[in-house]
Amino acid sequence: MNQASVTNDFPVTDRVRAALAVTLRGAEELLPADEWLKKLARAEATGKPLRIKLGLDPTAPDIHVGHTVVLNKMRQLQDLGHTVIFLIGDFTTMIGDPSGRNTTRPPLTREQIESNAETYKAQAFKVLDPEKTELRFNSEWSDPLGARGMIQLAAKYTVARMMERNDFHERFKAGTSISVHEFLYPLMQGYDSVALKSDLELGGTDQKFNLLMGRHLQQEYGQEPQCILTMPLLEGLDGVEKMSKSKNNYIGITENANTMFAKVMSISDTLMWRWYTLLSFRTEAEIAALRAEVEGGRNPRDAKVMLGKEIAARFHGTAAAEAAEQDFVNRSRGGVPDEIPDVAVTGAPLGIAQLLKQAGLAPSTSEANRLIDAGGVRVDSSVIGDKALKLERGTYVVQVGKRRFARVTLN
Repeated sequence: MNQASVTNDFPVTDRVRAALAVTLRGAEELLPADEWLKKLARAEATGKPLRIKLGLDPTAPDIHVGHTVVLNKMRQLQDLGHTVIFLIGDFTTMIGDPSGRNTTRPPLTREQIESNAETYKAQAFKVLDPEKTELRFNSEWSDPLGARGMIQLAAKYTVARMMERNDFHERFKAGTSISVHEFLYPLMQGYDSVALKSDLELGGTDQKFNLLMGRHLQQEYGQEPQCILTMPLLEGLDGVEKMSKSKNNYIGITENANTMFAKVMSISDTLMWRWYTLLSFRTEAEIAALRAEVEGGRNPRDAKVMLGKEIAARFHGTAAAEAAEQDFVNRSRGGVPDEIPDVAVTGAPLGIAQLLKQAGLAPSTSEANRLIDAGGVRVDSSVIGDKALKLERGTYVVQVGKRRFARVTLN
C-alpha cells in the first residue's frame, strides 16, 4: 500500500494555532491532530488553501439545525480562507447509508433524490457562502466508474475489516440481513475523497467508519490521506434524544422566525450552553464571558433570547428575529401571535375535542380531552375546562399549550 503522508517543516505560527482552535471548537474528535496541524502550517506558509469536504445524502427534503452543526464548522473553516466542498450524495443516496441502522435503508427514486438535492442546495447556502463554496455531486465520478471500476475499488478493502463496523457486526450477530450493496456505501463515500483530493472530511460521530474509509482509500490511490473531524450529534429540544424530525424535537431551518425563536426559548438552561458551542457564531471568549455573567446572577433568559435571535436572524434576517422576540413576549403575556394559521372545519355545533382534532391541534379526541383536563386549551383567551362544550358557527382563536394557535372558522 502506498504510504503517502503529511511531511513538512513549516512553522507553527500563532495564526496556525488559532486555526487549530477554530477546528477543534465543539468537535468530538480530530484524527490525526498532528497531521492537520502540519497541513494548516503548510497552507499558511504557501498560501494554498486546504480542501475541506462535507457530504450529505439528500434522503429527506429538509435540513434541521442539527445538520447545521457540521455546516457551521464548514463556514468557520471557509472564513479562514480554505476551500469548502459541499458534496451532495446523489449517487450514494441510491445505495442508502447503513450507518447506525439495524435494518436495510430503503432506496429512494431518482426523482425523489433530485428534488431533495435542490432543497439541500438552497438550505445549505443559508450557512455557507455560495460564492466561496465548491458544489459537487458524487454521480460525477461514481457513474463513470462502471462495473470494472467498482470491482477494482472493492478489491481495496476486506470483508473482515468491513465487519468491524458496529452496525454490521451487531446485525450479523442478531441474524439480521445485510445486503451486499450496503458494503458499497462506505467504499463509495471513501472514493469521493479520492476524487476530490480532500485534506479534511467532516461528519457526525456516526460517520467515523466512513470517514476513515476515505483516508484508507486515498493512501491506496497514492494520495496524501485526509484528516477527519467528527462533530457531535446535537441533542434536540428535549435535551436527551438526537435532534430528529421523527422525534419531533427539531428546529427546521425553513420554519418561520417566530417558531424558531420560541423553540429555542423552550430548551433548558443547561442545553442552552451546548447549543451555544455548536450553533452560535460567537467566539468562545464571548460565550465564556456571557456564561460568567449568568453564573454571577444575570437571568439565563437573557442569554437564551440572544441565542434565539441569532439563530432566527441567520435564516430570516435581523428584523424578523426582532419581531420574533416581540411575538414571544406577546404570547407570554397571554397575547395572540401576529401570524397564525386559518383553518375551516364543518359540523356546527361541534364538540371542543372533535374541533381540536379536525383543526389539526390534537391527533385524536382522546388526546384533546387530555389537554382539556390539563388546562391546556383556550378559546378566545378563555381556558376551557368543560369537555362537553359545543361551539356554534363562528370564528374562534384556539390555543393549545403555549405555542400552538389557529384561527378556526366553524361552518
